[in-house]
Amino acid sequence: MIEFEAVSKAYPGGSVAVSEFSLVIPSHRMFVLVGSSGSGKTTLLRMVNRMVEPTSGRVLIDGEDVRDRDAVALRRSIGYVLQDGGLLPNRTVADNVATVPVLNGTPRKQARQAAFGLLAQVGLDESLGDRYPAQLSGGQRQRVGVARALAADPNILLMDEPFGAVDPIVRRELQDELLALQAQLGKTVVFVTHDIDEAFRLADEVVVLRGHASIAQRGTPEAILAEPAAEFVRDFIGAGHAQRKLTARPVGDRTIVVDGAGRPVGVLS
Repeated sequence: MIEFEAVSKAYPGGSVAVSEFSLVIPSHRMFVLVGSSGSGKTTLLRMVNRMVEPTSGRVLIDGEDVRDRDAVALRRSIGYVLQDGGLLPNRTVADNVATVPVLNGTPRKQARQAAFGLLAQVGLDESLGDRYPAQLSGGQRQRVGVARALAADPNILLMDEPFGAVDPIVRRELQDELLALQAQLGKTVVFVTHDIDEAFRLADEVVVLRGHASIAQRGTPEAILAEPAAEFVRDFIGAGHAQRKLTARPVGDRTIVVDGAGRPVGVLS
């Protein structure tokens, strides 16, 4: 379990990224922080692994203040996925995946062997393990980033806009693979995005953030869609937009779902 207790973050010059933010994130859930640029969502994420230190307040993991942990050891115990993977360009794919286990004392040969298995787990051919990041596509690099984050078998996985740099088709594939991995592994996932459709597709719970990480609404995707808590949330999720207003229409022997503008968006099975 991750707890934020009245955390704030101010920078020199007076700019405030986060103000008095409190939240409990339950274990083994896919929890998505969603908001526009500048809402403080990435700052909150990086407080969990002490990449950002709060100006005030506390962040706790299973009741322990993260500041009581050695920062390096803490980061090695938490999976962290960046946009475009954040891979080391001068290391092979397998060595990238094996980075944290080797730093934690696992023999390099053993860590590399495990890395090839992780590549298969995230949908990559093991033969890619001997390539370098520049030889991979954007989607492949992102899968490697996920494999690297899982290599030390962390309980917590932090994901900062991980699929924002790939095209829509690959993004959908990566979302599907993340959902499948989560169903198998049951990690505590904190996922940051500015894309409300991605948030609704992935999340067990969503937190919609306003400026300074003020919580506009927390709930399941279904609850937020059904009952937006404020006009800000209605606008952010597009509750009044035609694309959200879906109806079913029979076409031959099938039922087609169309949006408010009459455009087909799917088929009922």
